[in-house]
Amino acid sequence: MQHEQTENQNATDQETTHFGYQTVEKGSKESMVAGVFHSVAKQYDIMNDLMSFGIHRLWKRFTIDASGVRPGNKVLDLAGGTGDLTAKFSQLVGKDGKVILADINSSMLNVGRDKLRDRGLVQNIEYVQANAEHLPFEENTFDIVTIAFGLRNVTNKDNALRSIFRVLKPGGRLLVLEFSKPEHEILNKAYDFYSFNILPKMGELVAKDGESYQYLAESIRMHPDQETLKTMMNDAGFEQTTYHNLTGGIVALHKGYKF
Repeated sequence: MQHEQTENQNATDQETTHFGYQTVEKGSKESMVAGVFHSVAKQYDIMNDLMSFGIHRLWKRFTIDASGVRPGNKVLDLAGGTGDLTAKFSQLVGKDGKVILADINSSMLNVGRDKLRDRGLVQNIEYVQANAEHLPFEENTFDIVTIAFGLRNVTNKDNALRSIFRVLKPGGRLLVLEFSKPEHEILNKAYDFYSFNILPKMGELVAKDGESYQYLAESIRMHPDQETLKTMMNDAGFEQTTYHNLTGGIVALHKGYKF
């Protein structure tokens, strides 16, 4: 009897995943996450500045600096949303390089494309709607893959990491910028209070969508901590995997290489 219960539980675990704090069927999560980002796409940049007090720009600048990007590189900005990283990469890889802004969400991709075109960034950028778990690119295509604040929304993160590994060139590198676990308990408690008491209200006032920002807060808490994500990257094949805590561990930048 105990063996049957364990088997049933394992089967259930294989069929379900987390959507914030909810347990949902794996097949449902993608459309639920899509609903969140269709809802917030137009206010996404404004909310990023408000939520992080503008610090997200420093986190992204740090990611660019850590990438080692060079002229002529081919870069995949995965879950690239409204294109903050793509804009800078486009300038740094130059006319001989290429940047692909990829996002699973058409609304986010459209906002990003319009924003970058308005800035005159057109010559070396392509736009692809893509699922991180099943990237539509050939093996050994990219020098650099970045995924900023997107991995926590992926249904199967292990599949996504393996898919990224496949499309990287030998010697290529992955950079994952994501919310993580604060290093100190006092900061953790303050961050919890902000996330669950202030953030959804801010989302309701500015984006007219408190529920989506409640989900985003919950998704941050459900995301693997720094050491767990490092292990997941190693298991996917990455080597020399490291992470750097930013703003006391509220955010961490993970980096790994394909050799």
